[in-house]
Amino acid sequence: MMNRSEILNILHDYKKKHQEEYRFARIGIFGSVAKGISDEKSDVDIVVEQKEPDLFILGCIKTDLEIEFGKKVDIVRFRKEMDSFLKNRIEKEAVYV
Repeated sequence: MMNRSEILNILHDYKKKHQEEYRFARIGIFGSVAKGISDEKSDVDIVVEQKEPDLFILGCIKTDLEIEFGKKVDIVRFRKEMDSFLKNRIEKEAVYV
């Protein structure tokens, strides 16, 4: 099982490798992994803010990271207009690379 640091390192390398192609404004983790309380059953919650939002690219990121982490990944696109509960949670918990 990967810990928070390992996941952040992989995410950092992934962002660096795909920055030009995917045009990330920010990418990070939130949820149990960000809080350091994940277990082997936990998924990895990823928050992505793109300079130019693209749902196809989000699908590619999800697939790539599931392979990298070897577990389920949930991706949330951070934006101004979104569910306020989720937005507040991300703003409090997110760790960006």
